[in-house]
Amino acid sequence: MSVSLYDIPMSSFVWLLLPALPVFLMLYVWQMELSKALAAMGRMVLQLLAIGYVLTYIFSSQSPFQVGLVLMVMIGAATWISLNPLQQPGFALYRSALIAIGVGGTVILAVVVIAILKADPWYDPRLLIPLAGMIYVVSMTAISQSAERLVAELKAGAAFDKARKAAANAAMIPTINSLFAVGLVSLPGMMTGQILSGVSPLIAVKYQIVVMVMSFSATGLATLIFLLLAGSSLEKQVSV
Repeated sequence: MSVSLYDIPMSSFVWLLLPALPVFLMLYVWQMELSKALAAMGRMVLQLLAIGYVLTYIFSSQSPFQVGLVLMVMIGAATWISLNPLQQPGFALYRSALIAIGVGGTVILAVVVIAILKADPWYDPRLLIPLAGMIYVVSMTAISQSAERLVAELKAGAAFDKARKAAANAAMIPTINSLFAVGLVSLPGMMTGQILSGVSPLIAVKYQIVVMVMSFSATGLATLIFLLLAGSSLEKQVSV
């Protein structure tokens, strides 16, 4: 039986509130950050609606300039967010994060889009933008985890080489665990979406393999580049 996706009426989203209400009640009764959760939920909805309209326009225009602009915004935002765990990161660390995400992530994106998926044109926004988002977000997370762990290890008195190894390990563990879990514990979002839209599970699996290897490579490459470029700066910052 073929299953196809259909547009979800806005009124249907009311049903989403039912399982969320007990969570909001818990946050209120236990005096947790209810206002922050509500603000985050509202912001999520507004951001996704906004990006939905933006992507609809970009997909229809097929402009390489607009696609490039979107990628630059994504890289810039990922760079800024990646160093949030650190106090006063400074220009040198932002530069290192920008190179790690921009260079490492874009190389992987080019390999996937041009060599593997053979996109025509290569700047096809329906392929390039979603894949770039997957790559840049795992690169961003890897930098956040490695930077935070490196600082923590150095503050605890660990030698730099040992601290760097621990930082790299902390960044890689979630991705490696996801490789073990996929297909057994989880069916990732991309694969699930394709199956729901009627794509053969075997085809969906091939795309998911590409995504998983892509995420592994992006995580590792971002971690490697960032720690090589920023490791000494963080060591000096901690020792001051």
